[in-house]
Formats: sequence, structure tokens, C-alpha cells
Amino acid sequence: QVQLVESGGGLVQPGGSLRLSCAASGSFFVINVMAWYRQAPGKQRELVASVSSTGTTNYKASVKGRFTISRDNVKNTVYLQMNSLNPEDTAVYYCYTSTRPYKEYWGQGTQVTVSS
Repeated sequence: QVQLVESGGGLVQPGGSLRLSCAASGSFFVINVMAWYRQAPGKQRELVASVSSTGTTNYKASVKGRFTISRDNVKNTVYLQMNSLNPEDTAVYYCYTSTRPYKEYWGQGTQVTVSS
């Protein structure tokens, strides 16, 4: 079983920055993919960014150049640095991970609100 604990959400003005963190703990063999998803009111959950165990990253087109995903494999933690935030980034952000043996886990979600 894996627990994902997220932190770093909040209220920020347009153009501002936030850094999300998600730490994985529990019993597992290997953490594979770590990722951030988000879900805005009335919309489906969507992938924002992901990073593989070897460091390969993938980004949603609208966040490329503004968001950076990174991971610390010693701490089993994934980060999402979000810059140049705009109101369209407002959503609940969820941490995701898959493990070996294969299982998927989700964090509880953290609210990010971009508003003046």
C-alpha cells in the first residue's frame, strides 16, 4: 500500500508561481511513473505532467514552458513548479503514481486557485 501526501496548493494572482510537492510512503518495491493531474469544476481530470523512473518527462501542451515536473527518487517525492499561472490553471491538482508490482495510487488533491 502507498500513501501520497500532497502540499503546496493555494491562492495566487495571475502571473504568479506555486510549487506542489507529493511524497510517497508505504510498502512498495519500485515507484514507476509519477505524475500530476488536475480537474477543474465541470471538467474531466486531465494529465498535466508526468515523469518516468528514468527522468523522461511529458507535459500537457498548454503548460509547456511554464510548468516543470521533477522527482527525487531517494525521497520518493515528485514536484511541480508552476510559473506564469493564469486563471485557466485553477483546479484541484492530484498526485498520481504507479508502482512495480503494478498498482496505481492517487493523492487526496490540493486546490490551486489563480485569481486577482
